[in-house]
Amino acid sequence: MSSEAIHSWSAAAIDDAQRAEYVAFLHREPFVVSAYTLGFTVGVREDYSYQSSLRNVDVPIEMLDNDFRNPNLDRYIERFEAYKPSIGVLGDAYDAEEAREYNRAARELSSKFPGTEIIVVPKCREAIDVIDQDIVLGYPMGYSDITAEEYTNIVDWRGRRVHLLGASPPKQYAVIEELTQPRVTGEAPADVVGVDWNGIHLAALKGQYFTPYGYGDADHLSIRETVQESLEWIRRYWKSVDVWPTKEKERNPLTAEPMDPVFAVDGHRASGRDLEDAIVVEYENGQTLAYRSEHERDRIEYCEGLTPVAGHSR
Repeated sequence: MSSEAIHSWSAAAIDDAQRAEYVAFLHREPFVVSAYTLGFTVGVREDYSYQSSLRNVDVPIEMLDNDFRNPNLDRYIERFEAYKPSIGVLGDAYDAEEAREYNRAARELSSKFPGTEIIVVPKCREAIDVIDQDIVLGYPMGYSDITAEEYTNIVDWRGRRVHLLGASPPKQYAVIEELTQPRVTGEAPADVVGVDWNGIHLAALKGQYFTPYGYGDADHLSIRETVQESLEWIRRYWKSVDVWPTKEKERNPLTAEPMDPVFAVDGHRASGRDLEDAIVVEYENGQTLAYRSEHERDRIEYCEGLTPVAGHSR
């Protein structure tokens, strides 16, 4: 292979390939509010009904992920048509037939919602060739049951539009460089469309915030402040390596800061008689919720990963 082939892709072309169109953070309020304000693309996973009704705040669902542990394409499409996101992670294709099924669904959704970005995650080498060129390939990392490096070579992803799923930004950036840097064999760089990672909430629950150099001690911060600290570090990191989008989205101002008053778990403002027999609990993320029973409290705290502030624990 000649040196001309090695350098056939200009620095500008590689920079463009590495520049993401969006950096996503999929979570619930109030954490998603901080991400939205910082310019992240925000959204939910389609099976999390408690995330789909943001209390006391108007945040759009821009990206809709699927329940990869319990996939149901019909259910996902129903949610997609209800939320009308601009980005949809349709599902994981473990064989060529599943890839063909997702292709059909992607074409139907694209015809109904022009301009929507559809992502399909190939979980085997054969699925990549089946997935249409205009569909973004989801590159599984992080907590995926099987990661891309287990069944593919980096060359398999070159020349395609790619979204990186999971793993910390430094780990994702290492893959971005592999996907885009010139090779002696001359393959086109992959076009990195987007990245997402939601692991900072779990770190926050352990009293840590993310930095590109390791995790910091966040004992002096609330859970919400810890997540925001991590989001700010992520934003700075992606900007420092020129992956953060150059065209930041215009954001409509939020209608209200969430969770200032006491809210019942169904979302309505709790007051008066609602509070007479209620179990009122304040949480480290800034929420104050009113429960009708200890059973309801146990369920919500478990589902949403809520941590009571000192004095409200049992």
